[in-house]
Amino acid sequence: MHRALATFRMPDGTARELGPGDIIGRLWSAALQLDDPRISEGHAMLSLRGGDLWLLALRRRLGVDGRSVGEVRLVPGLRVALAHGLEVTVERVDLPASALAIEAPGLPTTVLPGLCSLRARPQIELSARHQPDAPCILWDTCDGWRRSQGGVTVPLEAGDAWDVDGVPFRAVAMPVGGAGLSPTRVTGGIDPPLRIVTAWETAQVQAGDAPPVVFSGVHARILSELASLGGPAAWEVVAREVWPDEDDAWVLRKRWDVNLGRLRARLREGGIRTDLVRAAGTGQVELVLRRHDELDDRG
Repeated sequence: MHRALATFRMPDGTARELGPGDIIGRLWSAALQLDDPRISEGHAMLSLRGGDLWLLALRRRLGVDGRSVGEVRLVPGLRVALAHGLEVTVERVDLPASALAIEAPGLPTTVLPGLCSLRARPQIELSARHQPDAPCILWDTCDGWRRSQGGVTVPLEAGDAWDVDGVPFRAVAMPVGGAGLSPTRVTGGIDPPLRIVTAWETAQVQAGDAPPVVFSGVHARILSELASLGGPAAWEVVAREVWPDEDDAWVLRKRWDVNLGRLRARLREGGIRTDLVRAAGTGQVELVLRRHDELDDRG
């Protein structure tokens, strides 16, 4: 797997190549140093996620198509505003032929994020963050993968096999064509695939082989409405479908905030990833499905 690279066309017409882990910023040590007061010391960073290159905002948000975003997947022709009046264009993206993925009983072949903590009990959980108490931690150095387990760190390559709490795991190379992320896929963690069934007054969410978490009333209606919309929507649009007789905007917002918090708490208590229902700072809310999740909307 060769190193991923993105070629940026700068405002002065020059081209610069950057790879995973490279920093764009004002400091002299940045891989792409921009001597401009509009740029932070460490402004943005490239990251390889699921076989795609992403640009992540570190201090200030990025501008794409007039929207303010915290991260964006790099594709040729993409124009990214690093600051007001300072825009770069993605000229080329060179990706490795494959990305490292993981397999285990009951877990679909899943591309690894750049850093992940792996647990196997009570169910398989792969979180894209460092958890010191996790029995196994995996990370990408950009020059190769590492696995730390039981105080021992070893290289990790496709074909390697190991056990975590008696559960066998294997690393495999997944073609990038099957590993790419959709715009609504969460990159912050990997969990067992979900089966979601919504029927307006009832809904259930099941993670892998675990017992389903059953919802009713308001929480079921929120899940059902998000399922029927099929994409991001303003919170008020969803809330007015759930509480059609509420005319007071302040009361509607309070009901929404309280019940959304309780819904996500129920998901957490049931071992379901809370970012299944994602609310953005722009007032948008959506039901976020990953590649192996299954939705059965019966509403």
